[in-house]
Amino acid sequence: MLQITALHYIYLIFILLVITFMVYKKDTSLICIIGIFVLGLVATGSVYQSIMAVFNGLAYAIKELLGTILIISIIVGMGSVLEKTGINQEMVRPFLKLIKTPSLAYWIIGLVMMIISWFFWPSPAVALIGAIFAPVAIKAGLPALAVAMAMNLFGHGIALSSDLVIQGAPKLTAGGAGIEVAEVIRASIPLTIVMGLVTTVTAFILINKDMKRGILKVKEQIKEDNIKKESPLSLYYRKLFAVLIPIVFALDIVIMQAYKLQGGDATALIGGTALFILILILLFSSKTKAIDEVINYLIEGLQFGFKVFGPVIPIAAFFYLGDEGFLKIIGEFLPKNSTGLVNDLGLALSQIVPVNRVLSAASLTTVGAITGLDGSGFSGISLAGTVAKIFGTALGRGTATLTALGQQAAIWVGGGTLIPWAVIPVAAICKVSPFDLARKNLIPVVIGLVVTTIFAMFII
Repeated sequence: MLQITALHYIYLIFILLVITFMVYKKDTSLICIIGIFVLGLVATGSVYQSIMAVFNGLAYAIKELLGTILIISIIVGMGSVLEKTGINQEMVRPFLKLIKTPSLAYWIIGLVMMIISWFFWPSPAVALIGAIFAPVAIKAGLPALAVAMAMNLFGHGIALSSDLVIQGAPKLTAGGAGIEVAEVIRASIPLTIVMGLVTTVTAFILINKDMKRGILKVKEQIKEDNIKKESPLSLYYRKLFAVLIPIVFALDIVIMQAYKLQGGDATALIGGTALFILILILLFSSKTKAIDEVINYLIEGLQFGFKVFGPVIPIAAFFYLGDEGFLKIIGEFLPKNSTGLVNDLGLALSQIVPVNRVLSAASLTTVGAITGLDGSGFSGISLAGTVAKIFGTALGRGTATLTALGQQAAIWVGGGTLIPWAVIPVAAICKVSPFDLARKNLIPVVIGLVVTTIFAMFII
């Protein structure tokens, strides 16, 4: 018979502490490190083994996340090369002829931002297309704040919360929930569609109303000087690469479908492709200097990758203890019949709390939103996966859907749509106030989360 021990209570207490610290916008890394130490101390009764457990936990988390960190780093490096060579300008130039009205500007800049963000992540995508599209969109009559909203909602919202190609977010949440990455991705697709449609359509309606009332006005805030940058590549090669790069990534998608590549395999294919594109462009643009330039761009990307994931590592290490990570970080000190701290808590919860689909979905959205309050979107999604597993175990189903729901809420709130310091990249390139941008995003995102949560209640 399953026995709830001090380890379970301590783990639960530290989960609640993490949530509390996030509500008050405090960093949770120290709490997670202390949590690992205390769990190690209670499990082993040894101070030195507990200290070792903290280091082992961080090393285990880095090992689990290394593929994700590496691909993001490579893609950021590649994005930097595309920007400095001017290839990015040629990649988006065909779309510029389509942007003739404010409505077209909103949807085109949003959809292009979403597509590029799936492959390059939103942060590099902001630099990749923002300097080109924003001036054209403003000329078409779309205010700069509306341009920023479109980039935010489609890029940092839809693309980042689903993360269908790079699969960094699903890997974190799946790890916390103890399920396969593919399960989270499948469960997230209907939620992404509902959340994306509700949020972007609501924002579009509100933007049109504000424009008619004169609340949003067009100001020529962004100069087009950025479009005419000097490039080390000739126009011919810029156009050639602008055509080849989307074709190569499209071939990657075909290969993934044909050979059923998912998770780490899909990530490796995209990452390897991006690395070879980076090298090829440098060979054409830097020639003899390419050997030195490759490592410089990789270092630039790695600095970005570890800066983004630095806060995630200790938090992920703590939440990995909820499943098989406990054995690898601390050792075989779980109770005899335990199937993992999270599974045990889920079974105990099912026996004492009348868990249902409504409560479960509402809880995951709330937990996800709270974890996003730190402004990263990623630091707490392992927690969303852990909580989803607790409720999924209690319900006997729906773990993947609940995990995807928590992931959606966390990243929509913290990944760059509602927290002022998280929207700074988009606000900066569109030259608008990050606080104004966060306020304008609030109503569409909240409505989207409510509708998506209700939808999730029916499909769990």
